[in-house]
Amino acid sequence: MNSAQRQEAAAHERRERKRVADLLAQAERDELEAAWEALPSKPAVQPVRGPETGLVMVRGRIGGGGSPFNLGEVTVTRATVRLASGTIGHAHALGTDREKARLSAIFDALWQQSATKEFVEKAILQPVTERIADYDRKRAEETAATRVDFFTMVRGED
Repeated sequence: MNSAQRQEAAAHERRERKRVADLLAQAERDELEAAWEALPSKPAVQPVRGPETGLVMVRGRIGGGGSPFNLGEVTVTRATVRLASGTIGHAHALGTDREKARLSAIFDALWQQSATKEFVEKAILQPVTERIADYDRKRAEETAATRVDFFTMVRGED
């Protein structure tokens, strides 16, 4: 494997980790708890950091692409765990739900292991992706139903 291939593989791994972190952050606590209960053999989990709650400054952009500005602070809970195998998982979640952050960190660590990666994909990531897609589709349909087309008619010449 040459240098370019290694860089591409590392970039792909970073994109996948980001996808997993994003989906775990958007997962509902009920979804995470159901997947935890469905896990055939639960690993020993040791907390490394947290769960702990703090504030994060959220930035916005005028018009979505203008100058950035500080929109305000939001509450975020983060957790880091280590499985018995040594794999470390990290998670951040909006709000103060410490159990959600802890479970998300556990599933992040499980996703990194080849033996449990497929379980995490099927039990959590795929259902969350489908739920988000359904929500987006319904929202787009509701928006389209209220769309009004404006037009201007020109009458003669002035």
